[in-house]
Amino acid sequence: MAEIGTVIKDRIEMDYCRFGTGNGVFVILPGLSIRSVMIAKDTIEEAYCVFKDDYTTYVFDRNRNITDDYSIYDMADDTAAAMKELGLFDACVFGASQGGMIAMALAIKYPELVGKLVLGSTSPHVKPFQREVVNRWIRLAADKDREGLYQEYGKEIYPPDVYEQYKDAFSKMAQDVTDEELDRFIIFAKSIINYDVSRDLKKIKCPVLALGVYEDPVLDSDATMEIAENLDDRPDFSLYMYRGYGHAAFDTAPDYKKRIIDFLET
Repeated sequence: MAEIGTVIKDRIEMDYCRFGTGNGVFVILPGLSIRSVMIAKDTIEEAYCVFKDDYTTYVFDRNRNITDDYSIYDMADDTAAAMKELGLFDACVFGASQGGMIAMALAIKYPELVGKLVLGSTSPHVKPFQREVVNRWIRLAADKDREGLYQEYGKEIYPPDVYEQYKDAFSKMAQDVTDEELDRFIIFAKSIINYDVSRDLKKIKCPVLALGVYEDPVLDSDATMEIAENLDDRPDFSLYMYRGYGHAAFDTAPDYKKRIIDFLET
């Protein structure tokens, strides 16, 4: 079973879970979530079970100690400090959605930590229409509308058939969300608004795989294409675009994990 640990160093108190026994190091940086991803550690382990023999996988949560102006660049700094504390250098890093934003900032500023980079449904910066989705989530969280937030969040990140399958479960999950979790969610969501590494993408030196979705209602396919436009002149850059799996293709596309493994093994 996945083991939970905590990195405590200076102002950082960051939970992570670890599973697998392989010699390779695989780091997952999850996207924006309403509650701690540690709640779903067993589900994550099951989803990434194909990595267990060849990699030891670390899934990092966000720092518990944050300020109102906590940024994605702060998240990258804190993740870097946690990785260094655990001795995780030259790791294979997968960032999904907001986790991909953190991963790009991490690879740019801390190249010694990232040996290969996988970016899923993410963006180097957020355009005005993309902010509308995030701002709706922020308003619902600020109004303490737990049910509305979970339902809106589910509708945006999953395709309609998946959302219909789980919408009752979303209602049940919403009942356990605390005011403190909603306040943290607002801070994390606001950090997306002013994020922009578009001018620094070419500073990423490691091999990169970008996985996007043509019908991404949260960040749009243009976000992944912008990453490609900056990196596709390199032989160590790969791109694949999905159709029909929604923003969270990393959860819904059946071949997603295999594409990551194939990239890591090249």
